[in-house]
Amino acid sequence: MRTVNMHEAKTHLSRLVDAAAKGEPFVIARAGKPLVKVVPLESEPEKRALRRIGGLAGQFEVPDDIKTPFKDEIEEMFYREKH
Repeated sequence: MRTVNMHEAKTHLSRLVDAAAKGEPFVIARAGKPLVKVVPLESEPEKRALRRIGGLAGQFEVPDDIKTPFKDEIEEMFYREKH
């Protein structure tokens, strides 16, 4: 992996980033000490293509009591008469 000093990175940043985006990561160093590694990101459009809004439409039903699930069971636990 290529290591470049800070001055070279500032001078040739566009070229270095283009190379990194094509799969050639590099390290930026200051006074010979490695500081950061520049690597390409995963393609965002591919990730978003997997998540489609409405993809589960029609595959399940939302119950009428969605805001108060188990209401009857809870009321029975707290308000039933004790014998």
